[in-house]
Amino acid sequence: MSDKLDILIFGAHADDAEIGMGATIAKHTAQGVKVGICDLTYAEMSSNGTVESRIQEAEEAAELLGLTVRSNLGLPDRGLSNQPSHIERITREIRKYKPRIVFAPYWQDRHPDHIACSALVQEAVFNAKLRKYLPESEPVNVEQLYFYFINDVYDADLMVNVTEWYDKKIIALGAYRSQFVTGQGTVATPLNQGYIERVEARDRLMGQKRMITYAEGFVSKLPYVVDRFE
Repeated sequence: MSDKLDILIFGAHADDAEIGMGATIAKHTAQGVKVGICDLTYAEMSSNGTVESRIQEAEEAAELLGLTVRSNLGLPDRGLSNQPSHIERITREIRKYKPRIVFAPYWQDRHPDHIACSALVQEAVFNAKLRKYLPESEPVNVEQLYFYFINDVYDADLMVNVTEWYDKKIIALGAYRSQFVTGQGTVATPLNQGYIERVEARDRLMGQKRMITYAEGFVSKLPYVVDRFE
């Protein structure tokens, strides 16, 4: 069976992609699109949860969203940097799955790891097409790189109407109990202080711009191509 994906989404931590575009993922997988997520770290520096619990939660969310594959590169949490070894690992992942479309976190965010992830993926997408870079593996030309929002939202270039699939996003986020649910021994963080409700409000506000109940916004550094205006 081919490893090829239609869409490959990168996040610094498990739950990043679900926060930013969980309903978009559910919409596409429901229509037979092969979608994968690659988490760069095991989020070992998280205030709540353990590496083991985060892995289980990520696997549960992946099943709920209908992902074809979910991988983890095991890079250091709070240690992501624009170094050759990190770029190489991400480039190899792109060449392995040969996606037409790649998603990365938006390049501005309150979490430094999200910013670092964005920069690393941009480097890797560029390197993936270079024939003399890692010449033992076949080059891959990604057709489009999009950016999704996690904590901070800026002006979106486009939005996806996800109204019919929004419940899937909420259910998938619910899989991350260690992050979004308070309990005995948990540390108070922005994630367990009504964070999911704020994400839902954000996605409602995004949709309101076009009279859509729920929408997820994205940014492209390249011009968005249409065949014609309709």
